[in-house]
Amino acid sequence: MTDAIYRLRESLRNAPVIWKGEYPYFIHPITDGVPRLDPQVLEAVTELCQNAIDWANVDLILGIEAMGLPLTAPLSIRTGIPLIIARKRSYGLEGEVIIGQETGYSKGEMFLNDLKPGEKIVIVDDVLSTGGTLKAVLQGVERTGAEVTHIIAVVEKGPGLTRLKKEYPDVIIESLVRLEMDEGRVVLLDNE
Repeated sequence: MTDAIYRLRESLRNAPVIWKGEYPYFIHPITDGVPRLDPQVLEAVTELCQNAIDWANVDLILGIEAMGLPLTAPLSIRTGIPLIIARKRSYGLEGEVIIGQETGYSKGEMFLNDLKPGEKIVIVDDVLSTGGTLKAVLQGVERTGAEVTHIIAVVEKGPGLTRLKKEYPDVIIESLVRLEMDEGRVVLLDNE
Protein backbone atom coordinates (compact mmCIF):
# COMPACT_ATOMS: atom_id res chain seq x y z
CA MET A 1 0.00 0.00 0.00
CA THR A 2 1.39 3.38 -0.95
CA ASP A 3 1.82 6.11 1.63
CA ALA A 4 -0.85 8.19 -0.14
CA ILE A 5 -3.56 5.53 0.02
CA TYR A 6 -2.61 4.73 3.61
CA ARG A 7 -3.05 8.41 4.62
CA LEU A 8 -6.44 8.61 2.90
CA ARG A 9 -7.67 5.33 4.36
CA GLU A 10 -6.57 6.24 7.89
CA SER A 11 -8.26 9.62 7.69
CA LEU A 12 -11.52 7.90 6.66
CA ARG A 13 -11.16 5.17 9.26
CA ASN A 14 -10.92 7.86 11.94
CA ALA A 15 -13.72 10.08 10.57
CA PRO A 16 -16.35 11.15 13.06
CA VAL A 17 -19.82 9.70 12.57
CA ILE A 18 -23.08 11.49 13.29
CA TRP A 19 -26.61 10.15 13.17
CA LYS A 20 -29.23 11.76 10.94
CA GLY A 21 -32.33 10.07 12.20
CA GLU A 22 -31.58 6.36 11.92
CA TYR A 23 -28.83 6.83 9.34
CA PRO A 24 -25.13 6.93 10.34
CA TYR A 25 -23.26 9.57 8.32
CA PHE A 26 -19.48 9.91 8.25
CA ILE A 27 -18.04 13.43 8.28
CA HIS A 28 -14.76 13.98 6.44
CA PRO A 29 -13.02 17.11 5.16
CA ILE A 30 -12.71 15.69 1.62
CA THR A 31 -16.44 15.00 1.43
CA ASP A 32 -17.90 17.67 3.71
CA GLY A 33 -15.33 20.44 4.18
CA VAL A 34 -15.26 19.77 7.94
CA PRO A 35 -13.48 19.09 10.19
CA ARG A 36 -10.29 20.83 9.09
CA LEU A 37 -8.54 19.34 6.08
CA ASP A 38 -5.05 18.01 6.74
CA PRO A 39 -2.92 19.15 3.78
CA GLN A 40 -1.23 15.74 3.73
CA VAL A 41 -4.60 14.07 3.11
CA LEU A 42 -5.37 16.51 0.27
CA GLU A 43 -1.88 15.88 -1.11
CA ALA A 44 -2.55 12.13 -0.95
CA VAL A 45 -5.85 12.47 -2.83
CA THR A 46 -4.22 14.70 -5.43
CA GLU A 47 -1.37 12.24 -5.94
CA LEU A 48 -3.73 9.26 -6.23
CA CYS A 49 -5.96 11.04 -8.75
CA GLN A 50 -3.02 12.31 -10.77
CA ASN A 51 -1.54 8.81 -10.99
CA ALA A 52 -4.86 7.13 -11.87
CA ILE A 53 -5.63 9.22 -14.95
CA ASP A 54 -3.96 9.32 -18.37
CA TRP A 55 -3.77 13.11 -18.77
CA ALA A 56 -2.41 13.05 -22.34
CA ASN A 57 -5.87 13.29 -23.92
CA VAL A 58 -7.66 15.44 -21.33
CA ASP A 59 -8.81 18.95 -22.21
CA LEU A 60 -10.67 19.90 -19.05
CA ILE A 61 -11.14 18.85 -15.42
CA LEU A 62 -14.69 19.10 -14.09
CA GLY A 63 -15.48 19.21 -10.38
CA ILE A 64 -18.87 19.37 -8.70
CA GLU A 65 -19.73 22.05 -6.16
CA ALA A 66 -18.79 22.27 -3.37
CA MET A 67 -16.01 19.78 -2.69
CA GLY A 68 -15.00 19.72 -6.34
CA LEU A 69 -13.27 23.05 -5.74
CA PRO A 70 -10.50 21.81 -3.40
CA LEU A 71 -10.24 18.46 -5.20
CA THR A 72 -9.72 19.81 -8.72
CA ALA A 73 -7.61 22.92 -8.09
CA PRO A 74 -4.42 21.03 -7.13
CA LEU A 75 -4.87 18.71 -10.12
CA SER A 76 -5.23 21.66 -12.45
CA ILE A 77 -2.05 23.21 -11.09
CA ARG A 78 -0.09 19.95 -11.35
CA THR A 79 -1.29 19.00 -14.83
CA GLY A 80 -1.66 22.44 -16.41
CA ILE A 81 -5.19 21.48 -17.50
CA PRO A 82 -7.97 24.03 -16.92
CA LEU A 83 -10.89 23.26 -14.66
CA ILE A 84 -14.56 24.14 -14.34
CA ILE A 85 -17.06 23.51 -11.58
CA ALA A 86 -20.64 22.32 -11.97
CA ARG A 87 -22.39 24.99 -9.90
CA LYS A 88 -25.62 25.01 -7.93
CA ARG A 89 -26.61 28.42 -9.28
CA SER A 90 -27.05 29.95 -12.69
CA TYR A 91 -24.75 32.57 -14.14
CA GLY A 92 -26.74 33.01 -17.34
CA LEU A 93 -23.69 32.74 -19.59
CA GLU A 94 -24.21 31.86 -23.23
CA GLY A 95 -24.38 28.09 -23.64
CA GLU A 96 -25.12 27.41 -19.96
CA VAL A 97 -26.57 23.92 -19.48
CA ILE A 98 -29.14 23.30 -16.75
CA ILE A 99 -29.13 19.83 -15.27
CA GLY A 100 -31.57 18.31 -12.80
CA GLN A 101 -29.72 16.78 -9.90
CA GLU A 102 -31.31 14.14 -7.69
CA THR A 103 -29.59 11.94 -5.16
CA GLY A 104 -30.76 9.83 -2.28
CA TYR A 105 -30.33 12.92 -0.13
CA SER A 106 -31.32 15.97 -2.18
CA LYS A 107 -32.91 17.34 -5.32
CA GLY A 108 -32.17 20.54 -7.25
CA GLU A 109 -30.55 22.05 -10.32
CA MET A 110 -26.93 22.40 -11.31
CA PHE A 111 -25.38 24.47 -14.07
CA LEU A 112 -22.53 23.76 -16.47
CA ASN A 113 -20.70 26.56 -18.26
CA ASP A 114 -17.84 26.83 -20.75
CA LEU A 115 -17.84 23.29 -22.14
CA LYS A 116 -17.02 23.01 -25.82
CA PRO A 117 -18.00 20.30 -28.32
CA GLY A 118 -15.32 17.64 -28.70
CA GLU A 119 -13.54 18.41 -25.41
CA LYS A 120 -12.36 15.40 -23.42
CA ILE A 121 -13.45 15.76 -19.80
CA VAL A 122 -12.28 14.16 -16.54
CA ILE A 123 -14.70 14.42 -13.61
CA VAL A 124 -13.36 14.33 -10.06
CA ASP A 125 -15.99 13.87 -7.34
CA ASP A 126 -15.83 13.47 -3.58
CA VAL A 127 -18.39 10.70 -2.95
CA LEU A 128 -20.23 8.37 -5.30
CA SER A 129 -23.23 6.84 -3.52
CA THR A 130 -26.36 6.49 -5.63
CA GLY A 131 -24.78 7.94 -8.78
CA GLY A 132 -27.64 10.43 -9.23
CA THR A 133 -25.48 13.56 -9.34
CA LEU A 134 -22.89 12.06 -11.67
CA LYS A 135 -25.54 10.70 -14.04
CA ALA A 136 -27.07 14.18 -14.29
CA VAL A 137 -23.66 15.74 -14.92
CA LEU A 138 -22.84 13.11 -17.56
CA GLN A 139 -26.10 13.87 -19.35
CA GLY A 140 -25.39 17.61 -19.16
CA VAL A 141 -21.89 17.17 -20.59
CA GLU A 142 -23.31 15.05 -23.43
CA ARG A 143 -25.70 17.89 -24.33
CA THR A 144 -22.73 20.23 -24.83
CA GLY A 145 -21.06 17.86 -27.28
CA ALA A 146 -18.11 17.31 -24.93
CA GLU A 147 -17.15 13.79 -23.83
CA VAL A 148 -16.46 12.44 -20.36
CA THR A 149 -13.62 9.94 -20.63
CA HIS A 150 -12.84 9.29 -16.98
CA ILE A 151 -14.58 9.72 -13.62
CA ILE A 152 -12.77 9.30 -10.35
CA ALA A 153 -14.55 9.48 -7.01
CA VAL A 154 -12.51 9.72 -3.84
CA VAL A 155 -15.02 7.63 -1.86
CA GLU A 156 -17.36 4.97 -3.20
CA LYS A 157 -20.27 4.17 -0.90
CA GLY A 158 -23.24 2.30 -2.29
CA PRO A 159 -24.29 0.89 -5.67
CA GLY A 160 -23.85 4.02 -7.82
CA LEU A 161 -20.47 3.20 -9.33
CA THR A 162 -21.55 -0.24 -10.50
CA ARG A 163 -24.79 1.20 -11.91
CA LEU A 164 -22.98 3.98 -13.80
CA LYS A 165 -20.43 1.54 -15.26
CA LYS A 166 -23.29 -0.45 -16.80
CA GLU A 167 -24.93 2.67 -18.24
CA TYR A 168 -21.67 4.25 -19.48
CA PRO A 169 -19.37 1.37 -20.54
CA ASP A 170 -17.10 3.68 -22.57
CA VAL A 171 -16.25 5.86 -19.55
CA ILE A 172 -13.60 4.78 -17.05
CA ILE A 173 -15.32 5.06 -13.67
CA GLU A 174 -13.39 4.27 -10.52
CA SER A 175 -12.92 5.19 -6.89
CA LEU A 176 -9.93 5.56 -4.62
CA VAL A 177 -11.56 3.99 -1.54
CA ARG A 178 -14.69 1.87 -1.05
CA LEU A 179 -16.50 1.98 2.26
CA GLU A 180 -19.77 1.29 3.99
CA MET A 181 -21.34 2.31 7.25
CA ASP A 182 -21.93 -0.43 9.82
CA GLU A 183 -23.67 0.41 13.10
CA GLY A 184 -22.20 3.87 13.27
CA ARG A 185 -18.67 3.15 12.13
CA VAL A 186 -16.78 3.43 8.85
CA VAL A 187 -15.81 0.06 7.35
CA LEU A 188 -13.19 0.18 4.59
CA LEU A 189 -13.88 -2.49 1.96
CA ASP A 190 -10.69 -2.52 -0.06
CA ASN A 191 -7.81 -4.77 0.86
CA GLU A 192 -5.26 -3.27 3.17
